[in-house]
Amino acid sequence: MENFVSDPLFILLIGIIIVVGGIIGLRLHAFLALLIAAFVVAIMTPTSAVEIFALSKGASNESAIQIANSHVGKRIATAFGETCGKIGILIAMAAIIGKCMLESGAAEKIIRSLIKRTGEKNAPISFLGGSFFLGIPVFFDTVFYLMIPLAKAMANKLGKNYLLLVLAVTAGAAMANSLVPPTPGPLFLISEMNIPIGMMMFGGTLVGLFTIATGYLYALWANRKWPVPLRDSPDAPLKNIKELSLREDNCLPSLWLSILPIIIPLIFITTKALVETFMNVENSQNILLILINFFGEKNTALICGALSALVLLILQKKDNTNALKKAVQTALMSGGVIILITAAGGAFGGMLQQTGISARIGELTQGYQMAIIPLAFLIAVIVRTAQGSATVAMITASGILAGMAGTMELGYHQLYVGLAIACGSKIFPWMNDSGFWIVCKMSNLTEKELLKTFSPMLTIMGVTGLVVILIAAQLWPLV
Repeated sequence: MENFVSDPLFILLIGIIIVVGGIIGLRLHAFLALLIAAFVVAIMTPTSAVEIFALSKGASNESAIQIANSHVGKRIATAFGETCGKIGILIAMAAIIGKCMLESGAAEKIIRSLIKRTGEKNAPISFLGGSFFLGIPVFFDTVFYLMIPLAKAMANKLGKNYLLLVLAVTAGAAMANSLVPPTPGPLFLISEMNIPIGMMMFGGTLVGLFTIATGYLYALWANRKWPVPLRDSPDAPLKNIKELSLREDNCLPSLWLSILPIIIPLIFITTKALVETFMNVENSQNILLILINFFGEKNTALICGALSALVLLILQKKDNTNALKKAVQTALMSGGVIILITAAGGAFGGMLQQTGISARIGELTQGYQMAIIPLAFLIAVIVRTAQGSATVAMITASGILAGMAGTMELGYHQLYVGLAIACGSKIFPWMNDSGFWIVCKMSNLTEKELLKTFSPMLTIMGVTGLVVILIAAQLWPLV
């Protein structure tokens, strides 16, 4: 009985019941539900499991014992803090960029220019394609932060299709993030499975285009079945957005000034990612590379973007001295709530990882007689659903399968196994995924709406990717 209670799968089940039951059933605030679930999971996890997990992450024997014996509150606070460290500044700066772009009229200017070039009918497709290619060098959450104010302004302009625009942005950015290097998941995967980076980039892009096409078809259907209006929110009041949409063009900033808050961080981050692919930026003494390394760090890049957005707002609101203070205060109030919820989701996911859930899944799938591409996909699916992180799912699945794939006569290139892992890592994001909460809170969709739309869409895209990979491995084995 004791072994059953401490089994990672049982602990996972309890965690799921608390989070889903708390948020949807008891109407608890997401922050509280996630924090309670993290505490319960941490309490149920044996110290031996925590020690094994710490050792697997490179901790010394002494450090692992110390971590395992530390108070559950401290372990949760550590995981909470680690997530805050990853996303805290990003979310705060993104909130400032979004608020300033909306208030200054920059988002409105970009949307008007986009409609002139693509037409209203093709606007969602341009959001889909744009977010996919932005998601290759830039993290999913960063792309979403930068695109969401544009989605709100576009939805106001069209008077409809807000859900479609949100889903288009998430579909493109999410698939690029797992399929195409240089984001961390694909980079670890190709090093573990000896896949050339150029081959992964090309194959990932091709598979990604198929997946986002099916994701977009689902988004069209979901938008018709469950239309979501553009909702009022403290950081983006509908009244302000509508007022800006009625302004004359000459009252709005120029297009090149309007795109600076988005272009600056994208250029900085992309340049660093490209340079790092071919040379060592960290230890270089070259002044240009030092600058690229400094400004290309994602937190620094977003801070630069936020500063440009603040300057733009000052230029547009010269007659209103309180505009800047009010915009920043409102942005940080809404951003603070998102940071708390996302960090609580990270704490919950971190506690699940300490149970040893990834190793447990590895045990269940080891030696399972099954075609290796579907097996790779399935392992990634289970790990992703269990602990929430697509990157951890890719790292776990590639670690389990690297040796197996390397010693077997596959009949096709390992690229296909790597792509199957990447697609499996996208399946059904829910409340233990920090990305779920970023999309939920910044788009003002409810948890239930996201579970009906965003989660199934990513699942459909992942399964589509698997089908495409199986067909491609049969027709073009590349060996």
